[in-house]
Amino acid sequence: MEAKKIKKALIEQRKINLSGNLYHKTQLEFAYNSNHIEGSTITPDETASIYDTGTILTNEDKVIVLKDATETSNHFTLFKYMLDTIEDKLSEEIIKKFHFILKDGTLIESEKEWFNVGEYKQKNNFVGSITISLPKDVPNDMKNLLEWYDSISKKTIEDIIEFHVRFEHIHPFQDGNGRIGRMIMFRECLYNDIIPFYIEDRNKDFYIRGIKEYQNNNKRGYLIDTCLNSQDNYEKIAEYFLEDDK
Repeated sequence: MEAKKIKKALIEQRKINLSGNLYHKTQLEFAYNSNHIEGSTITPDETASIYDTGTILTNEDKVIVLKDATETSNHFTLFKYMLDTIEDKLSEEIIKKFHFILKDGTLIESEKEWFNVGEYKQKNNFVGSITISLPKDVPNDMKNLLEWYDSISKKTIEDIIEFHVRFEHIHPFQDGNGRIGRMIMFRECLYNDIIPFYIEDRNKDFYIRGIKEYQNNNKRGYLIDTCLNSQDNYEKIAEYFLEDDK
């Protein structure tokens, strides 16, 4: 399966907006898995309901977390924007727009001025025991990250994973960094003619361990293997939907 074929199919199917194809499947699986890794309470069936009907069908005993539902819907919009700008080189402007789309309308967060939706963080945050960039350092750290990335003439999947690790180490936004980082990985694979992938929620522990081992001990194998496994899984999905396409 060629990455260019996947890219072409996603772009074309996004335009015709029909269900039951690779684009539809990718939207549902990517949104559910990436949000669930971050603790979303929205189920796969509820994800599909939000995408297909704009409503949530759930049992009467469950309380829906509005923020989770909003971010699920926003993730669909984010994926569309990612495809609409896929021919543009990755930039701070695109990354900030990613964050704005994901977090827009999440009530408490978006109404707090300091939360800075669509802009870099203003308050210190943390990720476990990992040291991340202070707010005052983020603009320069992001500039340096993109300069390093742009200096690589022919990018590999390992380069894209390296970018992800460095991005998460900076943690430039108040919240949503993991989902933005994973969307960037999917995008940059498509942009560089590499089979794209999203991390499955069932591999969450391997993924988190992989980032920690990469950042703290420079052991890259755990994360790379997890990403390659996810890439293999997405390629099988693409092959199923595109096997008859010329």
